[in-house]
Amino acid sequence: MKALTWRALGVPLLALAASAAHGADEGSLNIICGVQTEWCSLAQTTFSRTTGIKVNMVQKGAGEALAQIAAESANPKTDLWFGGTGDPHLQAAEKDLTLAYQSPNINLLRDWAVNQAKAAKYKTVGLYSGPLGFAYNAELLAKKKLPVPLCWMDLIQPKYKGEIQMANPNSSGTAYMAIATLVQITGEEKAFDYLKSLHKNISQYPRSGTGPLKNVSHGENTISVSFVHDVPGEVIAGFPVKAVTPCEGTGYEIGSMSIIKGARNLSNAKKFYDWALTAPAQELAVAGKQFQLPSNKDAKVDPRVPDVKRIKMINYDFEKYGKAAERRRLLERWEKEVNGSSN
Repeated sequence: MKALTWRALGVPLLALAASAAHGADEGSLNIICGVQTEWCSLAQTTFSRTTGIKVNMVQKGAGEALAQIAAESANPKTDLWFGGTGDPHLQAAEKDLTLAYQSPNINLLRDWAVNQAKAAKYKTVGLYSGPLGFAYNAELLAKKKLPVPLCWMDLIQPKYKGEIQMANPNSSGTAYMAIATLVQITGEEKAFDYLKSLHKNISQYPRSGTGPLKNVSHGENTISVSFVHDVPGEVIAGFPVKAVTPCEGTGYEIGSMSIIKGARNLSNAKKFYDWALTAPAQELAVAGKQFQLPSNKDAKVDPRVPDVKRIKMINYDFEKYGKAAERRRLLERWEKEVNGSSN
């Protein structure tokens, strides 16, 4: 009703927004966003509207975000890193690229989110969680008369040659987590033998973790290694995509948030950080068609959020695989032995 009244008075809504912003907290905030575009946009506009703080936001995969933050460490241009797989956030904390901050809202969070913060000495915190798995285009799979892959070992069968995409682990936290997951399931040597076999079936390594899923949705590829919580959003958009979690077990992400050390807009970064841990802020994920498990205990859990009780989850070692040296070692080995080989 208020909107209609203001329109009736002939006051432009943009002018109202500008006026509200002028009367509220002033200043700006520079954020790297590691979730999908819809959620990034909702977080940006909702926080700006309620605080008057101008939010400048760019979307990047976790690996790319970490590389940028490291490159800018002497003169940070980013204030806060919102979302993306937790391993790179832990690596940023280890490299002293992020700032310790214990939000007053941390007591609202689930244990795994608090444990993530404690592991990083409060230089990061868990925002959401979700399992890794496969997505597939049901129409393409049926057209090509291919069976649904149910296990990791299925993906290396010759019948799937050229039908699979996984992101590049150098730029994608999703793909790095896939490598770390396989190492934990089979042991490192067998995992790299597997990755070499999988490479023969890979058509492309997109830069972002969601890239393979988007390509599967649009029929540009058949199967992707993806987080399964991203699939319901594609279904809502009308794409014939389904998800499965591998029979051998799978890892999961703790999507995280970190304040950058040397942030120019530190006060505003802390305000966003506190806000992002509240239930209303985390419920924006579903509004943005994303279905991770929120870290806030009071946030509503949508029925489309993957039920981890029905998924064989490994005891993912976040401490080990969140180490910068371990990430660098595994990525160098992948680049040399897998990506450097020919199909």
